[in-house]
Amino acid sequence: MSGAETGTDGENPWIRRFHPPAVPAGRPVPVLVVLPHAGGSASFYFPLSRDLAAHAEVLTVQYPGRQERLEEPIPDTIAGLADGVERALEPWRGRPLVLFGHSMGAVLAYELARRLEAAGQTPRGLIVSGRRSPLAEREEEQLHARDDDTLIARVRSLSGTDPALLADPGFRALILPALRSDYRAVETWRHEPGPPLRTPVSVLCGDSDPRASVAEARGWRDVAGAGFGFRAFPGGHFYLAEQHAAVVRAVAEDLEGFTAR
Repeated sequence: MSGAETGTDGENPWIRRFHPPAVPAGRPVPVLVVLPHAGGSASFYFPLSRDLAAHAEVLTVQYPGRQERLEEPIPDTIAGLADGVERALEPWRGRPLVLFGHSMGAVLAYELARRLEAAGQTPRGLIVSGRRSPLAEREEEQLHARDDDTLIARVRSLSGTDPALLADPGFRALILPALRSDYRAVETWRHEPGPPLRTPVSVLCGDSDPRASVAEARGWRDVAGAGFGFRAFPGGHFYLAEQHAAVVRAVAEDLEGFTAR
């Protein structure tokens, strides 16, 4: 495998390709770019990559400041993260790209879609998960400016990380810098007005997500100018782990629909 495929030789540290595509011969092979949530790492999405390899070449983004990139400076703005991901995707820019982002990753995916459209390279599709519409008005809590215990308490309340790990001082010390930078990035991000996307949008959400209500998630329709789909699943902010099989089916259907376009 090349460095672009694995990201292990320093050529492209932003990209992890855990599984080679296993799409049946004769079918188009879209590239699914997975953008993690705040504080999240690429490995959280390993099961998604595994189960979608039959439908796409899955590239999972690894942000700086976590796991093997622990010592690297961490961008603390959405623009800074988008700069790194945009450069990393250069080898795949001629391919049919589909962007998938959960929570903070949804904001980042949206910004990347806008950038790619402006460059004349409109993605085949955008799948946003666990995030309210960019136009939904909700005052941010500015958790990035709060103390460590408050930040960890919020992560614990969202049920996306093993509570035993969050109680471990060593683990907390490892994750807090990236977690705080990611929260700063998403909490200070402001939507810039612009035309509706030319990229079709699919929205996934948990029906009891405290961070994005069903109504707020449906609001993505207001920035979608080229097709819109919506699915709600039982569960909270990390419904995609609780409803893994159903989410895989939904994303596979979106990939097929986007590719057919």
